[in-house]
Amino acid sequence: MSNSDTWIPKWGDIPAAIGLLSRLPISVDMHKAQARGAHPSWAYGLAGALFGALAALAGWAGLVMGLPSLATGLLVVGTTAWITGAMHHDGLADSLDGLWGGWSLEQRLDIMKDSHIGVYGVVGLICVIGLQATLYGHLAAQSLWPILGVMALSRAIMVPIMAALPNARSQGLSASVGRPTRKTAILAVALGGTIAVFSGAWPALIGAPLGGLAVAAIAKRKIGGQTGDILGASQQCAETCALIGLVALL
Repeated sequence: MSNSDTWIPKWGDIPAAIGLLSRLPISVDMHKAQARGAHPSWAYGLAGALFGALAALAGWAGLVMGLPSLATGLLVVGTTAWITGAMHHDGLADSLDGLWGGWSLEQRLDIMKDSHIGVYGVVGLICVIGLQATLYGHLAAQSLWPILGVMALSRAIMVPIMAALPNARSQGLSASVGRPTRKTAILAVALGGTIAVFSGAWPALIGAPLGGLAVAAIAKRKIGGQTGDILGASQQCAETCALIGLVALL
């Protein structure tokens, strides 16, 4: 297969995407996955749909137990954080601390690498988790299916950001994965969008891109590109904005 054809999807890309974005016990051929670089990112939306299905199951349990809507929403958010190892939440906190706590490019990147969390990260996580839990609780009372679409599309949104923005640093998760091709990015968004539509989460097609692009624009201006933390932040903002649009329009 020529280099120009390496973007073509393979079945092995699906477990690779799930393994990268979560802590689920998925068997992955690491040698083949590393050789594929960023090409398995076309399956990020499929991985997100799986996470959404598990989170929706937790939401269903909350409804069966008759829990208040906020408690049900927290079950959804908490389940997702557990499945993913809270990697996107960590990226959001680090991005907030670095982008707004540093005065220079180098300082911002250094802060984002620091394992400690600052006030921007704490406040940001409280606001985002609280907002998501409230909206998921409201959504779950009407239908659990859109949760799959929200989580699928918000992860698919990371792929065009990876493709469009250069790596802000030469090391780290994003740099090690590499940058996907334009075709890979288009396929990722198409799959994520299709899942959103068929799950009844079509308003997410408006909110998710706006949230992800807002983070990408800020990152481009402040650090000149993207990092793994920025991608995590873009996923969280895309998810939150998708939920806002979903609850507001449905």
